[in-house]
Amino acid sequence: MSEVLTTSYKYIYMTSKEHSKLIRLRVRMRDLIDGDIFKSAVNTTMKRYPYFCVRLKRNGNRYVYEQNGAPVAVIRSQSGVALNCAQSNYHMLAFSWYDNRFTLDIFHGLTDGTGAYELMRTLLYYYCSQRYALTLKGAGIRLFGDEIQPQEFENPVDNVRLPDAEGKKYSTALNLVTAGGLENDTVKTVYSLAVPEREFMRFTSDNDGSPGTMVALLLSRAVAKLYPDCRDTIRVALCVNQRGALKAPLAHQCLVGAAMLEYKDRMRSLPFDRQATIYRGMVFAQTLEETILAGVAVQKRLSERMQACKTDEERFAMAKNISHGAMRVQTALVSYVGKADYKEAEQYIRDFRTLTCAETPVLIEISAVNGRFVMDFIQCFSSPVYVSAFLSELDENGITFDLQDVTPLELPEICIFENK
Repeated sequence: MSEVLTTSYKYIYMTSKEHSKLIRLRVRMRDLIDGDIFKSAVNTTMKRYPYFCVRLKRNGNRYVYEQNGAPVAVIRSQSGVALNCAQSNYHMLAFSWYDNRFTLDIFHGLTDGTGAYELMRTLLYYYCSQRYALTLKGAGIRLFGDEIQPQEFENPVDNVRLPDAEGKKYSTALNLVTAGGLENDTVKTVYSLAVPEREFMRFTSDNDGSPGTMVALLLSRAVAKLYPDCRDTIRVALCVNQRGALKAPLAHQCLVGAAMLEYKDRMRSLPFDRQATIYRGMVFAQTLEETILAGVAVQKRLSERMQACKTDEERFAMAKNISHGAMRVQTALVSYVGKADYKEAEQYIRDFRTLTCAETPVLIEISAVNGRFVMDFIQCFSSPVYVSAFLSELDENGITFDLQDVTPLELPEICIFENK
């Protein structure tokens, strides 16, 4: 059995040694990892997710996922292993552990944050049950032995009627690399912030918003104060889960769109709560079912055009145009999957990180686990200029934060085109 890639085809041709299109979930536990128990938990977990046990195969002029019966790689390592090669038994995901940390690396063309969270929820259930000799509650967790509904593995994009929509045209967005004179600063860096969940949720509720919307607004305000006279639009893209509009809550595929939040000139003099109301309105308008489905239609059409190209060179060129297009119209990107809800296992988690590689100069990945929001400020440069401005916004709004660490962005390779 093979699965044809639909809307995520672009990730194949966007990935390279410098830009691994994967999602890395890294968990720091309360205690040292027991390697044997961890491997056993991974093995049980993967029996529940056969649609993640695949290898990427070329079939004529296109790629498909085919079942891969080889074991999923589970190794003791701080850096992980390359995907889609012998090290990972040609799987598109792998697990690693070291000291009290473990990591899931998974190809972004296989799933998105929502799908990766489901997998992690199952793994934490099995690992913590064995590691602490407990009987944890399984409600709300996908477990081995469950009947796997067709809605989990069928691609909803193939089974829904989509509108005949055109991609929206946007003005040029402010480029944070150019604006900050950072063209020669090419060290990809992650600044990790932690904020008390209860405090930030209270702030969010007071402004009648959501965590993702609030972070997008705080970042927009920070950038606007740095560049009060900029002519280009400050536009932050907020990731949107398309499953609701597709009537496919169980789907595992990569199903992500974006709401474009523009910090307009007329907003700058308004109080924070009025700005929050405007951003909330923008999110509401762009997350209506018909609007999301129009975005899915555009993504599907782009994927079909890419698959119809005669050569890989044409596909690489098209993928590069897509990346450049995102850079041109987005100042930054904010991603929030939602509260992780890892059930009883959360009490054993001390830190949870989400890392990936984006087309925008700045990406903020937000995780909500065990009473904290962790905001991974992922940059294509090392300068702290935007992080510092963002922290000032948190400070001015009375939001407590902890800058946990500053590290290079290190992601394993995906060996699709080893010479690219």
